[in-house]
Amino acid sequence: MKRFTFSVPQNILFGEGVLKELPGAAGKLGGKHGFIISGPTLNRLGVVGQCEEILTQAGIAVSTFCDTEGNPSVETVERAAEAFLTSGADFIVALGGGSPMDVAKAVGVVAKYGGSITEYEGADKVPGEIIPLIAIPTTAGTGSEVTAFSVITDHKRNYKLTVFSYKLIPAYALLDPLLLISAPASVAAACGTGQASFGLLALIHAEESYVSLDASPFSEAMSEKAMELIGRSIRTYVADRSNLEAASDMLAGSLFAGIAFSWARLGNIHAMSHPVSAFFNVPHGVANGILFPYIVKYNEEAAFGKYQKIYNYISTEKKCESEFSKGMLEQAVRELNTQVGIPAKLSDAGVTDEYFAQMTEDAMKSGNIAINPQKTVREDILALYKEAL
Repeated sequence: MKRFTFSVPQNILFGEGVLKELPGAAGKLGGKHGFIISGPTLNRLGVVGQCEEILTQAGIAVSTFCDTEGNPSVETVERAAEAFLTSGADFIVALGGGSPMDVAKAVGVVAKYGGSITEYEGADKVPGEIIPLIAIPTTAGTGSEVTAFSVITDHKRNYKLTVFSYKLIPAYALLDPLLLISAPASVAAACGTGQASFGLLALIHAEESYVSLDASPFSEAMSEKAMELIGRSIRTYVADRSNLEAASDMLAGSLFAGIAFSWARLGNIHAMSHPVSAFFNVPHGVANGILFPYIVKYNEEAAFGKYQKIYNYISTEKKCESEFSKGMLEQAVRELNTQVGIPAKLSDAGVTDEYFAQMTEDAMKSGNIAINPQKTVREDILALYKEAL
């Protein structure tokens, strides 16, 4: 067995009603003035106001920034950081999906250490602890509440930059399944096709971290549990978002997948999806979902030893080893995509081949390429983009 390192350096509260524990978490961080970072939809629907009320009733001052967007930009981070510094707040609450959490993590860095978030692009460039951060997901998919990544779009380069540091992991994560079932479907629209793409994104996090060359026994255990929970509940949850048991499975699955990929990283799906979003503004979950079956097929030779387990977690049919063969997982993924409403081709999401050369260059910059199970060179990425078009 190869050497590995694993840690979960945060406090995680999971269960119905844990949103009410927000003041307690803030108090343990020494927080007196919270700064909620969220999006306009959650603000309009009163979810931001709900968090404000919980904090103010506990005697904690609150300021808000509710202008995050899908695929959040460097400019949004700059505005949010300026608002945070002006407010006098001493801790941040990230409320929503991956976009508010990406912005909150970035604000936690630049508000403390200055400069632009572009200066922290890459691995381990954050010099120390960031502004104390509490993450509250309202969707099941990104796992950002437990990850060490912030992904921000730099429109000047048409590029999604990644800041990677374990200092970015929120001090507290509050996961309340009631937030998933109580809000209208529009709350989930940050990834375009709603909770379907969010749930599929969590599954992809689990699958890519599971087959990653950096996977360890700890990360594999997290990945497998995530695939088990998501695989058994994603269809039910997409069909009936009021199903609390399915919502709990999805939220917990997303959590476990997030922990797994914080340590095992991801692979070609994510490396290729970021340029798709940067150049064509395709929602992150949709871009990943479209690419999913193509990369499963590409990795089959190298990762086939793990494919039967993945198949049995996500398929409605189970296969023993003697019954399982090549092509079955790819087909199962395509069927799942159809069932939850993910487009079959990149062109269905408005992508053209106009920028494929630059997208290929940008994908190759991702650290995920190196730990994809099948060795990948530039020509492979370009061929995969063309195949998925």
